[in-house]
Amino acid sequence: MEQVANVADLTKKRAEVIVETVFASIAEALRREEKVELRAFGSFRLRRRQPRRARNPRTGDGVAVASKQVAYFTAGKELREAINRDPVQATAPPLSK
Repeated sequence: MEQVANVADLTKKRAEVIVETVFASIAEALRREEKVELRAFGSFRLRRRQPRRARNPRTGDGVAVASKQVAYFTAGKELREAINRDPVQATAPPLSK
């Protein structure tokens, strides 16, 4: 929140509203089963997990786990490159805006 406030010259409260709105929009799009793509950052999509049998680690009893959807994130090319950049190249340009 602080970085958004500093970069955009906003109050922390306004920056918080913006960031929370973006996250809520992503969550709502995923609820509608839409793919969300943020250029230079990555994409979010849903994957369905099949029902399965699991084990309670405390008791060892079998437990039925229902099928469910989970959010899945794939990093974009620029994010992967920024993460894997050589630390010596600290003066390299940041992700595009």
